[in-house]
Amino acid sequence: MHKRPLSGGMSRRTFLQVSAAGVVTATALGTGRAQAEPYDKFTWISPRGTLEVLDDYPYWIGKKLGYFDDLGVETEMQPGPSDGTATVKFVDVGQADMGFPSPGVFSFALENGMKLRSAFHMGALDTFSIAFRKGEGSNDLKSLEGKTMLLGSAAWQSIVDPMLAVQGVDVSKVKYVEAGWPTWSTALQAGQGDAALSWEGLRAEWIGSGLDFEYWLGVQKSPLFANTFVVRAEDLEDPDKKAFLDKYLRGWAMGLEFGYHNPRAAVEAVFEEFPTLASNIGPELGTTSILQQIAVFRGDMSKREGWGWHDMAAWQTFFDQIYELGQISSPVNAEEACSNACIAAANDFDHDKVAADAAAYTLSEDFAAIDIDDVQAHLYDQAIPADR
Repeated sequence: MHKRPLSGGMSRRTFLQVSAAGVVTATALGTGRAQAEPYDKFTWISPRGTLEVLDDYPYWIGKKLGYFDDLGVETEMQPGPSDGTATVKFVDVGQADMGFPSPGVFSFALENGMKLRSAFHMGALDTFSIAFRKGEGSNDLKSLEGKTMLLGSAAWQSIVDPMLAVQGVDVSKVKYVEAGWPTWSTALQAGQGDAALSWEGLRAEWIGSGLDFEYWLGVQKSPLFANTFVVRAEDLEDPDKKAFLDKYLRGWAMGLEFGYHNPRAAVEAVFEEFPTLASNIGPELGTTSILQQIAVFRGDMSKREGWGWHDMAAWQTFFDQIYELGQISSPVNAEEACSNACIAAANDFDHDKVAADAAAYTLSEDFAAIDIDDVQAHLYDQAIPADR
């Protein structure tokens, strides 16, 4: 089997030295992680290099409504560097406690010997999409062979390769160009490549920035899924830390439940946290963005055992596919890489109370004026026409 190297791949020794500031050595980090029980401060790190997005709405609405208040320790959200693999590197070396990688970046972590485990699968459906300039898209992704795909980070190749491979694309014939964050979208608009990686929620933000593309939508067409919350495997084995994770993830699950019942209120919570984001995209596009995200996070709940539940069969198929692709050099057992140990506790909350909280929330005049059903009806208008 021929193994294709991951763009941005590095040795374990090298990635242990990488941080947002430049180089952090083992000496700088100390010889071991802090042993506070359970944590002195619990830090979640973004995969995007920014927190000013709607994707993390469950945390912000949960924080606003007090769903995290019983944790007993400080919680922190960190944007992290824009390097696509930083969200797993930082958790591995103890600079963060939970990361939010794509499945491909999670596989990069496992390939490089990071002792991480997925504890809460946020993205039940595939959030990723392929953006094309208007009139240039095709529903047959084999048309990308011989073409150029623009990425914000070279590490995102680990996202796109399996996404294309399961559609029958020979990924060795696709050229990837790292166009930088956040400029890879404007590079596509300027004609510097043939297509670009995007994702649900970001589509609406791009519209707000005047970027009018058409999309092959993974949420409609891909058998894969999206990002997940990962922690150090040893933390799931520590009873005190496991108990903390149960409560912390319960806060996220309650935020997800609230957002499902009242998406406009969840957008308001994010806008209160990030006024610049609010001014950039506004209530209508914000509502569009969050509805896109809710579809991904929820998936088919009739087939899931609560928010964050891992479908082990689907994860095993993913790991088997990327092994065949050569993205990882050894097979991965999904039951060892992913855990549903926190899921029952995370979903053990008063669902009726959360629904009542959502129903009782008083929307601002601007958000109350939005017709949520109309927004939902036009959620996928940017999809490539079926006849292409």
